[in-house]
Amino acid sequence: MSLDHYYTLGKSGLRVSRLALGALTFGTDWGWGAEKDTARTMFNTYVDAGGNLIDTADLYVNGVSEQWVGDFIRERGLRERMVLATKFSFNLDPTNPNSGGNGRKNILRAVDASLKRLGTDYIDLYQLHTWDRLTPVDEVMRTFDDLVRAGKVRHVGLSNTPSWYASRGQTLAELRGYEPISSIQLSYSMVERSIESEFADLATQYGVGIMAWSPLGGGMLSGKYKPSETGQHGEGRLQMLSHPAFAKFSERNFAIVAEVERVAKEIGRSMSQVALNWVANRPGVAVVLVGATKQAQLDDNLQALDFVIPAQLVARLDAVSAVPPTFPYTYFQPEIQTQIAGSHPVGDKPSSYAPPVVIRGDPPATENE
Repeated sequence: MSLDHYYTLGKSGLRVSRLALGALTFGTDWGWGAEKDTARTMFNTYVDAGGNLIDTADLYVNGVSEQWVGDFIRERGLRERMVLATKFSFNLDPTNPNSGGNGRKNILRAVDASLKRLGTDYIDLYQLHTWDRLTPVDEVMRTFDDLVRAGKVRHVGLSNTPSWYASRGQTLAELRGYEPISSIQLSYSMVERSIESEFADLATQYGVGIMAWSPLGGGMLSGKYKPSETGQHGEGRLQMLSHPAFAKFSERNFAIVAEVERVAKEIGRSMSQVALNWVANRPGVAVVLVGATKQAQLDDNLQALDFVIPAQLVARLDAVSAVPPTFPYTYFQPEIQTQIAGSHPVGDKPSSYAPPVVIRGDPPATENE
């Protein structure tokens, strides 16, 4: 599957590549990342391979990422071809309490600032970057709808929010005729599977495409880190960042890395390709975000959809990375669910009962299906 096989995002009509180029690494002001010439080359490589979705945020490298993304798009005259996604929430001016968060005042400020940095008059996918634990989702959804009606935004999405918050937002959109949520960005990889309890069903039931960020677990699944008695596991961001989302060094995760390495050797693929392929084929996943600081990393990642992992190897990866269910999800396991209907078998309706549900983002069915 090449990058020029496009799928609609969520229930929208927006057609996107299954691999998106993440621009978190565009800029070096944070002490790591890619220089501008390297970032430009990676952007061109992605576009030339057929990719059309690039994701950034006002936070990334203090606005540098948005500026460079805008520059690269203009240099090649690609604005109408590219699907441009960016995000807001984080405060870039700590002295101003209203220059961060998800309130209406900040959203309206942030969108204009992003449009200016990007050098465009509209954003294809505008996303709330993270829940601020304060702003009612009603306010966010109304403001999103206002931006769409004003022509500044085409589609809207969420990122790093609870599932109940996202489902309420989608319900409000349906009830009030607001622009619906097309996507939700979440950390998802073999070393971070906690979203499966809620978000896979959110995606498939409410038409919200999951955009998986950190599909390599911050580089953990690329094989660049190895367990060490000294506590030094390798060179990379996981050694530098204190954010809990990047706390990946554990006995469990190194066992997952070892199994990924074995599977990769058996099928003649890189560990990164195996990890990305696994995520791309999980329920509800519409897009996988790939980012890199080096051209060789991107070249490798862009081949992640060109093969199929045999079912028996997928089963091994599933098993080694499985997360035991927590309450109340323990009640939804087969051993308890079979008790609900008494002696009657528990099963789905026959296929003839109703037309099959088509989840946006899945490949179209063949005639034989």
